[in-house]
Amino acid sequence: MTNLYARIADAIKNPAQLFLETTAGQRITYGDLDGLTARYANALVGLGVAPGDRVAVQVEKSPEALILYLAAVRAGAVFLPLNTAYTLSELEYFIGDAEPSLIVGRPETGAALAELVARTGSKAAVATLGQKADGSLAEAASEAPSTFATVARGDNDLAAILYTSGTTGRSKGAMLTHNNLASNALTLVDVWRFTSSDVLLHALPIYHTHGLFVATNTILFSGASMIFLSKFDADEIMRLMPRATSLMGVPTFYVRLIQHPGLTREATAHMRLFVSGSAPLLAETHRAFAERTGKPILERYGMTETNMNTSNPYDGDRVAGTVGFPLPGVSLRVADPETAAPIPEGEIGVIEVKGPNVFAGYWRNPEKTKAEFRDDGFFITGDLGKIDERGYVHIVGRGKDLVISGGFNVYPKEVETEIDGIPGVMESAVIGVPHADFGEGVTAVVVLEKGATLDEATVVARLSKTLAKFKQPKKVIFVDDLPRNAMGKVQKNVLRETYKGLYGGS
Repeated sequence: MTNLYARIADAIKNPAQLFLETTAGQRITYGDLDGLTARYANALVGLGVAPGDRVAVQVEKSPEALILYLAAVRAGAVFLPLNTAYTLSELEYFIGDAEPSLIVGRPETGAALAELVARTGSKAAVATLGQKADGSLAEAASEAPSTFATVARGDNDLAAILYTSGTTGRSKGAMLTHNNLASNALTLVDVWRFTSSDVLLHALPIYHTHGLFVATNTILFSGASMIFLSKFDADEIMRLMPRATSLMGVPTFYVRLIQHPGLTREATAHMRLFVSGSAPLLAETHRAFAERTGKPILERYGMTETNMNTSNPYDGDRVAGTVGFPLPGVSLRVADPETAAPIPEGEIGVIEVKGPNVFAGYWRNPEKTKAEFRDDGFFITGDLGKIDERGYVHIVGRGKDLVISGGFNVYPKEVETEIDGIPGVMESAVIGVPHADFGEGVTAVVVLEKGATLDEATVVARLSKTLAKFKQPKKVIFVDDLPRNAMGKVQKNVLRETYKGLYGGS
């Protein structure tokens, strides 16, 4: 049977091994998983969920939310996690598009969800699940049988739908199969050397591929343990670190840890692995963390549609500013965005990938699916990058973030790297803003380090020594913070909207 849950269950070697514990003292062993997921699976079936049905979930992070994910997969349903920040009006789109048979929300939003379902004519049932194992679904599960026959699923049956962030237009549902998730997790267990002796500090959200699939599935398939935190807190991470061997995080985690006085070589001596992803890790952050700890962060590259594609090596150079090599079984190439012709080594083009990790397409959107795949099966990621002479993959930005100024292509990452190297600069974002003469004006939005003083003229003068004139910013704007999404990615679409009238454009 290729049901993802069945494969996880088959991998359990020691039922007494701890799977998860919380700081409040809740403990779940691998042996507990069978009964807990059975109860929740029975509760789902009791609410009308059938194999292939979508189960939409917008709840706070909790061990029960993870159990619900596994139970939905075990019941043959399609798990659909939704960002906890989405408003009811935003939920209306997802409910209409995915047509779930069940929506699970927080206890405090249950009544509003029921009203939304009634108003939109959805046939979905509504249940609730809280952080303290409260809510109608938890109650139903507590009274349900502790045995359940795992539903048979094939490799290509859907296990989950994750909606893309939707920075342009409506979010699209990426369809992920049982084999997509299982194959990628097993690969990561191998390349990152996870064993049952590992303990992961889990501080990521679980409505996103990083926290839900990369972190959780890797732990499950390796029989390792995790300390399950409701959110990231640097003090809490440092307090718990002596009990852990690994941490998976976004760049912001590591920036905050570098600022923590407790981060030392001694404090991290027993830590085996620090992984960063979901947003680009600044080379400066990579170097600063390694200097403080003696542990180079392992940066990798993935996306909603593909899980993980590349990783810096476990053994060997973890090169700052790169995302390493393609994972085993993953083919990666760089092509001309327009012609699909291969790009020579070291030149920038669009990254395309193919492998068992790559999704089955966009939910009920065959036209978009067809447009995003080459005829030979390679998925066009939309990320711009290059492969250097050593084979390391570099990401230079998103295709939609490319700036075309005066007919010349400007890759924001190149300009940002130069700006970030100026003393006093903490980070920067380079965008294209409508410009009457140039089409788009290269514009830099800069965050300074605390106490630093810089002006536009100084920045431009510094860049004039390293960048061609067409790449230099026409304006430099100083701000306190860059807008980010929940996973720490800079929202350049927000910046473009904010500054769209900067050069007199509309």
